[in-house]
Amino acid sequence: LPHPKKKNLVRINLIIMAMSCFLCPSCLSWCFLGQSNMDPVALKDVNRVVLDTNNAGTECVILNSGLRLCGTGASLANAPLVQNKSYFEVKVRAGGTWGVGLATPSTDLDDVPLGKDAQSWVLTSDGTIAHNGTVVTQLSDKPLEGNVIGVSYDHVALNFFVNGRATNCPVHGIRGKVLPVVYVDDEAILDVAFSEFTFPPPDGFDSIMFERGIL
Repeated sequence: LPHPKKKNLVRINLIIMAMSCFLCPSCLSWCFLGQSNMDPVALKDVNRVVLDTNNAGTECVILNSGLRLCGTGASLANAPLVQNKSYFEVKVRAGGTWGVGLATPSTDLDDVPLGKDAQSWVLTSDGTIAHNGTVVTQLSDKPLEGNVIGVSYDHVALNFFVNGRATNCPVHGIRGKVLPVVYVDDEAILDVAFSEFTFPPPDGFDSIMFERGIL
């Protein structure tokens, strides 16, 4: 029989999904596109990098086995970036307000858009790279629905890519424990890839590994 805690987690997630779809009926078909597993991810059963249901905004909906974010709010991944060179991708499945980047565990995952505090560094749907309430860089072109955003980090610089092309706008000065983060609002839907990438990572970069896998 399912563990009672897991059953409660399923009920809570289904309630959130129902509320989100009631408030945003147009999101319904997109949110469940390709959905075969409706259960939220239980991290104790996961040995791969996914979005962390225990570190997500209260109005977030995490689907597709932990790789799709809809609703409103942000979610961290379940693995910090501890290896020398790591990379992940995010596809903009449906446009709206969204952001992709890195954050510390201290960032407020309910207060979107991120990039307003000292704990998050994100590329936003407006085409800005934001941190601590400041626009670090404004891209010449905004990322569009259907685009794939690549993110690389080597503990020296955070870099973003759009459809495999470097934005050449590195972000420096990131310190401490950071994790991949994505956020959505205004009907945006993001699909995250922590492996099997659409575009090849930069030379020397690879998918995120758990710390125990690096030892």
